Order: sequence, then C-alpha cells, then structure tokens
Amino acid sequence: MSTSTATDRTQAFVESILRLEPRVAAFDCDGTLWSGDAGESFFAWELEEKVVADDIADSMRARYAEYRAGRVPEDVMCGEMVTMHRNMIEADVQRAATRFFDLKIAEQIFPEMRSLVRQLAAQGCDVVIRAAMRHFGIARDHVLAASVAIDHMRVTDRLLRIPSGDGKPKAIREVVRKDLDAAFGNSRWDADMLAIARHPFAINPNPDLEAMARERGWGLYFPGTTGRE
Repeated sequence: MSTSTATDRTQAFVESILRLEPRVAAFDCDGTLWSGDAGESFFAWELEEKVVADDIADSMRARYAEYRAGRVPEDVMCGEMVTMHRNMIEADVQRAATRFFDLKIAEQIFPEMRSLVRQLAAQGCDVVIRAAMRHFGIARDHVLAASVAIDHMRVTDRLLRIPSGDGKPKAIREVVRKDLDAAFGNSRWDADMLAIARHPFAINPNPDLEAMARERGWGLYFPGTTGRE
C-alpha cells in the first residue's frame, strides 16, 4: 500500500468517527491505542529494574507463571499486579510508570488513534481511556486503570477497580454516568464494553474479536499500512 493510500485510509477512518459526533467514547489501550501489551511489559520491567522488593518479585514471577498456565484468572492477575506495590509511596510508583511508558511504549502509539482521541475531545466528546492520559490529553478522572486505595500517600492492597472484561462497562458507568456512544477495543476482554456502545469498533483485533466483530457487524480498523478491512 502506498503512503498516500494509507494516509487517505487513515483520514477516512478518523473522519468517519468524528461524523458520528459521539458524546461519550471509551478506549481500551493495549493493542488499541498502541502496539503491544504495556501492562505485561511494565510488570516485567518493574521486576528487572527492582522497583519492588526481591521477595515480592520472586513471588510475582511464580504467580505470573501460574497465570500463563491458565490457573489464575485474568482479572485476578491484573489486580495482583497493582497490589504488589502495597506499602510503596504512590508517587514513586507513578513516576516509575511514567518513565517506563515514555521509554518503552510512547513510540508505539498509533498516530491515527492519538489524533482521533484528541479530536474527539476537542469536539466535546467525553473520552474515557485506561492509561497514558498525558499522551492523549485526557483528564486523570477519566483514566480507568486498575486502582487501589491510598492511605497516607502509600499504596494499599484494597482494590477499588479492575476494568477488565465485564468490569469495564461497570467502571465506565460509575465514572461518566452516561450511555456509551462509541467504544474501541482489540480483544475479547473488550467485548462487554463494545457490546454496550451504540457504535462499537474493533481496532487491530485479535482473531477471536475480529470474528465476533464481523458476525455482529461492528466496525473494524487496522492501524498502520496493512490495508486490511
């Protein structure tokens, strides 16, 4: 595909969403707004950089192996990747996450998706995403990452939110308290969120979500220059 054709395809996609004039839009992040899995990569980076204590790192490596073997549910593992920071100062964890994202993930952001998020926000749309608010111009209270209670500036092990699977629609309703006009995701873990949107879009979808999207007539878009439809 030529550069001009790819640019035209990208512009057509962004403009097609803007014409819908959604009032509320929600975006998954990994695989949807950027290439790769930031959560999994951050977890590995934290252990390598010794952000957490060695005994916690050893325990979490074993726990992650159990998850990869299918013996720990997705939402449970997601929660434990957050609660492993218990007793750490929240600001230190946030600084580590920001440094990781800037070093490892920022360059993998799909330009058209960043443009879409920013243009939707400028159009007056209430945009909800799961991470990287600084790179997309989204207010902190509209970032629905997994979260825990903070006590005296330190992370606790009391989970407040796990926005995975059916937890995503619940988190969105709690934060924006409005119907979801448009939603964007790339995996089966986003299916529940996509199902409640007036205009669901599978972005760079995994094969299982792609099959579901085609069956249900959802929008499909593949960032980059693949030209797939």
